[in-house]
Amino acid sequence: MTRSARKSKSGTRSGKAAGGLAARLKAVFLDRPASLVGWIRAVFLRGALILGALVVVLVLLFSVVNPPVTFTMMSESWRLDRSLHRDWVPMERIAPVMARSAVAAEDANFCLHWGFDVAAIRAVIAEGGTRGGSTISQQVVKNVFLWQGRSWFRKALEAAITPLVELVWSKRRILEVYLNVAEMSEGVFGVGAAAQQSFGVTADKLSARQAALIAAVLPSPRTRSAAKPSAALRKRAAGIADGAATIRADGRAACFED
Repeated sequence: MTRSARKSKSGTRSGKAAGGLAARLKAVFLDRPASLVGWIRAVFLRGALILGALVVVLVLLFSVVNPPVTFTMMSESWRLDRSLHRDWVPMERIAPVMARSAVAAEDANFCLHWGFDVAAIRAVIAEGGTRGGSTISQQVVKNVFLWQGRSWFRKALEAAITPLVELVWSKRRILEVYLNVAEMSEGVFGVGAAAQQSFGVTADKLSARQAALIAAVLPSPRTRSAAKPSAALRKRAAGIADGAATIRADGRAACFED
C-alpha cells in the first residue's frame, strides 16, 4: 500500500470517527426519543454533557480568575445569618511559612502526587476510615466546585474533577486558591482574614508559630481557635511547624515556592 493510500485510509477512519461522534451528539440533543425511557435517557445525557462542559469552562476560568464565592461560603453565611470575613490575598503576599504549614498539616506530599495521595488513602483504609485522606487538590475541588458532605456521589464528582484541575492549574495556583477559600475559623475564609482576626497582622507578616496555629485549625474551623488555642491545638501546631521546616529542607515545598 502506498503512503498516499495509507494517509487516505487513515483520514477516512478519522472522518468516520468524527462523523460517528457528531451523529451521537445529534441524537442526544436534536433527535426526539421514541419512548419515555429514551426521553429520560436523553435528558440525563444532555444534563451530564452540559454539566461537564460547564466544569471544564470553570476550571479553565479559575486558573487565572479568582473564584468569587463558593457554595460553602454561601451556606455558612446563611447558617450564621451574617456576612463572612474574607480577603483574597495573592500568593506573593502570603508568608511562605504559611504555605508550608498548610501543606505540612493537610498534604505533606502535595508536590509529589497528581491529585490523589495513594499512600494516604491506603493508610485510611488500614485504619478503618477513621480519618480523612483528601489531598489539598481534592479539597480545592470540593470547596470551589462542589459542596461539603461525605456522600459517594460528591466523592465521585470530586474524583472526576481533581485530575482536570491538576492538569490545568499549577501546584502554586492550587495552593493559592486553597489558602483563600478554606474556612480557617467559623465564618472566616482565607488566610488573609484569618491572620487579621487571629493575630492582627497581614498574611505576609505571619510568623512560623502563627502560621502553624492557623494550619492546625483547618480540619475543624468551627471548634478550634488559633487566637485562643487549647493545649492540644498548641501541640498539633508544634508538630506542624516541625513538618513545615522538614518539607522545606527535603524539597517537598519546591513546587509552590519561587
